Amino acid sequence: MASARPGLRPGISRRRTRRRGATINATPSVDKSLTHAVQRVESIREVKDLQRRYAHLGQLGNTRDMAGLFGDDATVEGAARRWSGRAEIDAFLQAEVAPWASGASGALHFEVIDQPLITLSDSGEHASGRWHSLRFLGDGVAVAQICAGIYENEYHRSEAGWRISSIRYVPLYDGDYVDGWTNTAPTGVPIVPPHFTAEQVGAPAGPARPADSFGEAEAGHLATRIARLNDEDDVRNLLHAFGYYVDRKMWADVHDLFAEEACIRVGQTEYSGQEGVHRALHEMGAAGLVTGELNDRMIFGAIVDVRPGGEEADVRGFEVALLADPESGEGHWEFSVFRNRMVKHDGLWRIHDVTVSRVLRATYADGWATGGIDLEGNSAPPPVLNPAPRSANAQERAQREHEDVQLADLDRKLSRSRAYDAVENLSAAYGYYLDDFQWPEMAALFATNGHKQSPFAGYYFGPERILGAATASHGAPRDPAVPRARAVLHWRPQSVVMVSHDGRSANLRARLFQMRTAADVLPEWTGIHSGNYANDQAVLDGGVWRLWSVTIDEYYFVSPSWSGGWASAQVDEAKPQPPSKLLSLYPPDIAMDELGERMRGFRGGPGPVLAWPEIAPMWFNYRNPVSGRTPVNYWPDCVPSVVDSSASMLHHGYQLPPTGPSVDGKELP
Repeated sequence: MASARPGLRPGISRRRTRRRGATINATPSVDKSLTHAVQRVESIREVKDLQRRYAHLGQLGNTRDMAGLFGDDATVEGAARRWSGRAEIDAFLQAEVAPWASGASGALHFEVIDQPLITLSDSGEHASGRWHSLRFLGDGVAVAQICAGIYENEYHRSEAGWRISSIRYVPLYDGDYVDGWTNTAPTGVPIVPPHFTAEQVGAPAGPARPADSFGEAEAGHLATRIARLNDEDDVRNLLHAFGYYVDRKMWADVHDLFAEEACIRVGQTEYSGQEGVHRALHEMGAAGLVTGELNDRMIFGAIVDVRPGGEEADVRGFEVALLADPESGEGHWEFSVFRNRMVKHDGLWRIHDVTVSRVLRATYADGWATGGIDLEGNSAPPPVLNPAPRSANAQERAQREHEDVQLADLDRKLSRSRAYDAVENLSAAYGYYLDDFQWPEMAALFATNGHKQSPFAGYYFGPERILGAATASHGAPRDPAVPRARAVLHWRPQSVVMVSHDGRSANLRARLFQMRTAADVLPEWTGIHSGNYANDQAVLDGGVWRLWSVTIDEYYFVSPSWSGGWASAQVDEAKPQPPSKLLSLYPPDIAMDELGERMRGFRGGPGPVLAWPEIAPMWFNYRNPVSGRTPVNYWPDCVPSVVDSSASMLHHGYQLPPTGPSVDGKELP
């Protein structure tokens, strides 16, 4: 696929100077044992689960258990006041959550909290986390609202496990559903001060160092705990890959992910066995999308709980579906809670049970103020998962397995899960820095030889060129103290992170879930827009993870107006395609129109643009994780490698991560 690249265009230099050494922590821990390293990775996972449980319990209106997630001296800080201690926090939750999650017919409290960026203190006793929040609210009678903001939270380890120390919520935009959202503050959208720096993002558990001993825990016990972390990653990847296949109604690929004796339950309707799976999928329509059809079923906030023994896992999460029917021209919202059971067979995870409880369905035109469309045969949401601490169930399994383990090999396996969290952090930070026009910090996320696509223009190589392109396109970085009149929020949820066997490189795909806000509701601005980051990559560089490549495929759909939503878009026969100003102002190292089929259909690429409601291609950097089925649009390495083979991580001493069915980062034959 790759070929040697001719020289750069005249006047364009590609500087690839060595990055100065980075200090991740002011006082790095001196404990280099595997026990210590495992505990730090487990802590990051448990902090994420803690915040996800907060959202899951909130959807059910279980404010008592929500309050139980806080420490005794915890605080909650809102836009206008502060609540301290359990009693005040419980009162806050009763006032904030209970009116919407009352259990009344058609009422809705559906808060999506996602895009985690977690850092752990040197002591391992405290953590900080940044999250996006999007709340869909309705009383089932006359009111429907959407509210969004940023959480900057603190957490601490207690005798009972991790607890929330403080929640700081900064509102960004909100509004009544009928009118649409606008900036919350009259002064504009604030830039929320981050708890992290660009140098900390790629090492959430601290810099990667080789373990020098097993430490306090027994080797078999550690092996079991590490295996659980690796299994969590595989299960989460399976769930998120399933979601992308469903988006595009790739029924053959969806079917491949299920175990032989699978079962799908939607409300009170059950579909059993392989034939049942086939029937359930095709009740959503024939395979593939046609012009004007949207089936985006976005997955948020999934909690993964691997059962003792490591052969089964439970998963619970939220689904927000944005739908468009090309025949009726109608758009729909759908809010659901799912709980799935996964099973491992021959080293590969498969889906065994899918249970979906639809919380609410509404037309885009009417919204959900009066409760939406009646859902016949619905079922109550499944119970919330509460995973035990990851070390709790390890001892029994450790006595049966892992009799002969090597320190270096266990350390390598742990590095693969440490990579998952670091790459998820990088992905989140990239989105947050884009939101806030913080170009130097965004560019600092990239490896020295990394590259980034600037929309509709092409690829820029190295942090300096990446910074130059962002500045040329969007202007100087924003003053963090000055609110913005308009903002674009780049959510990057639903990660699929494929980590190499040696734990030093990773392929990443993530969704672009983009919201735009301004002081007023504006056509072709206010609303939801979507794309995909299908070919991102990251590498471990000097103990810190950095982005290697970022590619954005946009847009899959847009909202021409708030009142009409995504389903109101019409095919533009003229297909205007104004060139990016960067092509003349700050030319890319590789232009999009040089990249052939990979960029066909997208603005800036060769040939006509496939603009929504036409269906742009969805690309994959992996084959089916169970069957190995190769998608029509398959691109396993970074996109620029087709023009410049040296753009591939393979030319810089890294392994290409697995791109199909694999065990421990090694592809199966």
